[in-house]
Amino acid sequence: MSVIEELIRSEADGTISFGDYKLTKKSKLDNFEHQGDLYKVKTFFEITKLERNGMFVYESVPGTVVSHFAAADWGVEFEVEGSKDAQITVQLEDDTEYAVTVDGVSVGGMTTNMSGKLNVSVELSEGTAAKVRVERR
Repeated sequence: MSVIEELIRSEADGTISFGDYKLTKKSKLDNFEHQGDLYKVKTFFEITKLERNGMFVYESVPGTVVSHFAAADWGVEFEVEGSKDAQITVQLEDDTEYAVTVDGVSVGGMTTNMSGKLNVSVELSEGTAAKVRVERR
């Protein structure tokens, strides 16, 4: 997987891809329209953040590139790549339990906090994408 040169793009399968962890300077793109929603992405080597309609969706520290990000009632699924391990936060439903898998391996059940945020650590190495799936139980 490679960085997203345009910072965010729509994919043919209806998902979005975003981020560029190789940037040394913070870059952002606002008002990107995808399926009736407006997205904003901020990204560089320290952080990647995505908002939809002004609301938090995704954040990674350090920065990452995310491909085929899909969010639905059941949870989220995406592929992620970075230069080193990342702490990823996604917005889901408040106080709800989710099953988390990375590359098809269960990393256990996690419950979102009162604001609906779920944090997961993902081991990453440059040039290799990890597939993350967070599914409501």
